[in-house]
Amino acid sequence: MKLKTSNPILIAVIAALASALAASAATYLLLGRAKDAQHAERGTAAKKELYRCPMHPSVTSDHPDNCPVCHMALQKVDDDEVAEAPAAKAPKTNETLYHCPMHPNIVTKEPGDCPICHMRLQKVDEEDDSEGAPAAHEHEEGHKSVNGRTGFSLSLEKQQLIGVATTKAEMRSLDHEVRATGKVAFDPDLFTAIEEYRQALQTRAQMVESPYSGLKSQADGMVASALTKLKLMGLSSAQIRSLVGSANAMNLLLPKGSVWIYAEVFEYEVSGLKAGQKVEVTTPAAPGKLFVGKISSISPIVNSPTRTVRVRAEVPDPTGLLRPDTFANVKINVEMGERLTVPEDAVLHSGSGEFVFVVKGQGRFEPRPVTLGAKSKDSYEITSGLNAGDSVVSAANFLIDSESRLRAALQNMSKSETPQAVPSPAATPGK
Repeated sequence: MKLKTSNPILIAVIAALASALAASAATYLLLGRAKDAQHAERGTAAKKELYRCPMHPSVTSDHPDNCPVCHMALQKVDDDEVAEAPAAKAPKTNETLYHCPMHPNIVTKEPGDCPICHMRLQKVDEEDDSEGAPAAHEHEEGHKSVNGRTGFSLSLEKQQLIGVATTKAEMRSLDHEVRATGKVAFDPDLFTAIEEYRQALQTRAQMVESPYSGLKSQADGMVASALTKLKLMGLSSAQIRSLVGSANAMNLLLPKGSVWIYAEVFEYEVSGLKAGQKVEVTTPAAPGKLFVGKISSISPIVNSPTRTVRVRAEVPDPTGLLRPDTFANVKINVEMGERLTVPEDAVLHSGSGEFVFVVKGQGRFEPRPVTLGAKSKDSYEITSGLNAGDSVVSAANFLIDSESRLRAALQNMSKSETPQAVPSPAATPGK
């Protein structure tokens, strides 16, 4: 039987079906080729190697080499890290992200260790957004910065975790103890000088009615010479006058009722001392016994080899326990009045000076240099850098300082110029 193919409608339907089948086949082939190309491209990207300096993440290379900055061997970067490398800072999302403190370009969604330096990844939160702000705070308030450290913020939970405690700079009465070694005086030279002065005074008195003016002037010269000698030996004018008319000078040789104590005080501690201040004396020769006296004079001369000044004190000893040349421990309490102070634990020391961490609003910590005055037991006098009422960190300072230095290092890293690639062997001279 012979089919009729002259029907135009049937021919049109058959042509349309044939065209659709051809288009589908072409699309399938194109998609297959695109997928193959994509797989090939991924395979090429996976095979491409990248090497990075552990200490300078901006230094990268496509072959093993050494870092031109620190000369450390470059480490191979895994495929996952290569994919994450362009993101120097994690985008703000609602997800919890973790990053490496030493390599900020390492960002993950799960806690773990950094694949480069193996440090524990830290949670990224709003605290990191405030990095770089301290400079503005410091310039606004007119405070100098602390080299190698920067301000930063910590949440209340983290502050509690590391044990941060704060206190306020406040005005308070300060005093400090001056401690020195000494001995019970046995001073024949001073005794002789006192006796010479007495004899000179008697001689001058006898020459008052003398008709010879030369003898009078000679007697006056002897008195002036003996007086100068006593002053050079550390006696004041008032003390010299009291010794001339009494028998106290004999205590320099054979103490009776009271003794003289010679204390050797370092020259930087003498400024707060004055005649009449109370001294406390103990000695191994009389264990458990405390002797209390007063400063009688302070020598105007510094002992060059020891850099000390001799302080003389008179101490009652009615029972005669203190013998000449007996070793003594001397303590003098010096009142300094009202001063601005902070606890000793609040002050940190660096190679360029001292500083504290000032607590600002919203959990912000700012390093601030300070100038120290006198030290009193567990406190320091602050002469500049703080005002009364400023809140400072007094506990966990070591951890706060470490965090401040880390943030400063990360800021310096982020301010560095564009990534510096290690030159290839072909471009390196001499290779």
